[in-house]
Amino acid sequence: TPVQIKEFGAVNKIDFSPIPPYNYAVTASSRIHIYGRYSQEPIKTFSRFKDAAYCGTYRDDGNLLVAGSEEGSVHLFDVSGRAPLRQFDGHTKPVHVVGFLSDKYRIFSGGDDYSSNLWDIPSATEIVSYSEHADYVRCGCASKVNADVFITGSYDHTVKLFDARTKSSVMTIEHGQPVESVLLFPSGGLLVSAGGRYVKVWDVLKGGQLLVSLKNHHKTVTCLCLNSSGQRLLSGSLDRHVKIYSTTSYKVVHSFNYATSILSLALSPEDETIVVGMTNGVLNVKHRKPEERKEKSGKKRQPAYRTYVKGRTYMPKQEDFCVSKPVKRVLRKYDKLLKSFQSSKALDAVLEPPIRLYTPEVTVAVMQELHHRGTLRSALAGRDEKQINLLLTFVARRVIEPRFTPVLVTVADMITDIYQPVVGQSPIVDRQFLRLQEAIGKEIDYQEELLEVLGMMDTLFATFTKKGTTYLEENKSSGLTETFETN
Repeated sequence: TPVQIKEFGAVNKIDFSPIPPYNYAVTASSRIHIYGRYSQEPIKTFSRFKDAAYCGTYRDDGNLLVAGSEEGSVHLFDVSGRAPLRQFDGHTKPVHVVGFLSDKYRIFSGGDDYSSNLWDIPSATEIVSYSEHADYVRCGCASKVNADVFITGSYDHTVKLFDARTKSSVMTIEHGQPVESVLLFPSGGLLVSAGGRYVKVWDVLKGGQLLVSLKNHHKTVTCLCLNSSGQRLLSGSLDRHVKIYSTTSYKVVHSFNYATSILSLALSPEDETIVVGMTNGVLNVKHRKPEERKEKSGKKRQPAYRTYVKGRTYMPKQEDFCVSKPVKRVLRKYDKLLKSFQSSKALDAVLEPPIRLYTPEVTVAVMQELHHRGTLRSALAGRDEKQINLLLTFVARRVIEPRFTPVLVTVADMITDIYQPVVGQSPIVDRQFLRLQEAIGKEIDYQEELLEVLGMMDTLFATFTKKGTTYLEENKSSGLTETFETN
């Protein structure tokens, strides 16, 4: 269940400390509040701002915090103190984006005066100022790989990559809409920009080539975030949704729905907490459910021997009523497949060696059942060389048995019809067809011989019957009658 915390104004930035216990800084109105992981009240507040504060961001060691302000100055705080350690003045309009370079001794900032500045912390002086954007600079990030590289995004629809060693930007990427958020992958090779309804991924190493454009929100995307492993990209939008993308396929794998438009979003370093800041000043904190520890279950203990022999020697008495337990009927594999109307698999099951060789009547019975159902043809179709070879071997061997002949002749006809177009493509199948032809030819010859023998026998029987009748007629005509009387 999410925790709701009410702030004084719209939450424009949330940033987690990179070191345990992973507190997070929330910038809203003219204050920066530091919250503990599970605290619902701020454990520390920085309120030395004359007007609105923006973009409170931690340094990599978690000891310093930098923030921009409405009056155009950049403030640097020690997390353990209250008053600003440094104040950098140089912008003439509000500063909405600030951050540390990865060397920890320089700060970059971007303001509504269209400029991007670089500051030196020890001397509190401006190192260089870039005025290349044509509109408000509202987002930025620093490279973790190169201490001289930082990136800014502006409402002039561009994202610019700056190198502190040069006097001008080294790369300009055209996003196409006012840029609200930018993000660099930890490797430094991929850049993500958000603006309008689009989240776009660019390959920096290929000169800013567009890799993918995501359009999953139906209002402006305001914030971006990566998880600790870089496998999930999160985006928050004014449409009240947080979308979670897989960075391998860039497909949406999950989505969160919130009550109001989302301005800021942050994920804790070990992905245990997600904090979302909204336009109505509400901070929504969700914690991952703790994984339930599975008890180590050893090997299941078997019942004792006495459990099995209990009651074996009991003799029923005369008044006892014996209840017979119904015998559970276990279906064979082919019966189960027939019940579930899987014709082809049922035929495969009865063509296995134990059934095909020792109980061929079962194989033929299943074929007959499939024929009655009208699915025999579909069960025989679509088979490979090995399966056709098996079928033809069985049919050629058993078709001459009188009890199987009616069914197997039908099966042979169907196989011939189905696989006639592929005759000549497989020597194995062709050989089996020839064996089948040979077996049927021999059987026809045998039947012809039997019919000839039957004809001979019919003639003989007819002859014997005729001779017997003549003898009786002769006896009758002579009038000789013999009577035997027995006692």
